[in-house]
Amino acid sequence: MIDFDHVVKQYGKSNVRAVDDLTLHVGKGQLFGFIGPNGAGKTTTIRLLTGILQPTSGSVTIGGVSMKDDPIAAKRMIGFVPDSHELYDRLTGMEYLNFMADVYGVGAQERKAHIEKYLALFELENAAGEQIKSYSRGMKQKLTIIAAWIHDPKLIIMDEPFVGLDPKASHLLKGMMRELCDRGGAIFF
Repeated sequence: MIDFDHVVKQYGKSNVRAVDDLTLHVGKGQLFGFIGPNGAGKTTTIRLLTGILQPTSGSVTIGGVSMKDDPIAAKRMIGFVPDSHELYDRLTGMEYLNFMADVYGVGAQERKAHIEKYLALFELENAAGEQIKSYSRGMKQKLTIIAAWIHDPKLIIMDEPFVGLDPKASHLLKGMMRELCDRGGAIFF
């Protein structure tokens, strides 16, 4: 599902490598936790994996598709939960979820089913009509998670997904992660 082949990432003309010759394979059905101290290159690796950054050298492949050669096809397979909540604060939660469904081309029937399912699961049904700027950190995190799952991706990539979640929501997310892997998808967090 994920292949890093001798990936290096240097910023600017610095000789310091944020990622230094990373070769890694994460297969279907795998849940991969990427851990290390601050400054180890975890977020840089996630940004390379999602196509936000390009490697200095080496290659990143998602489901057999090169992130460099066909980034749109590779990104269609991904659901992404970033470490920040840079959401469109003036949209309502429902508008944001519909926007994300539009981005991924989710049909009306599937969209309705997924939105209803995940809003109920995370107990956000009553807040869905409110502007995101009124949401707490935990509510924004839940909305970001729902948006990542909206198109039923094969791969979920999450950067510190449990920050801001209450114990119940954390437990629900762990169950969603396990379910995706059991269906042949993969998780990288």
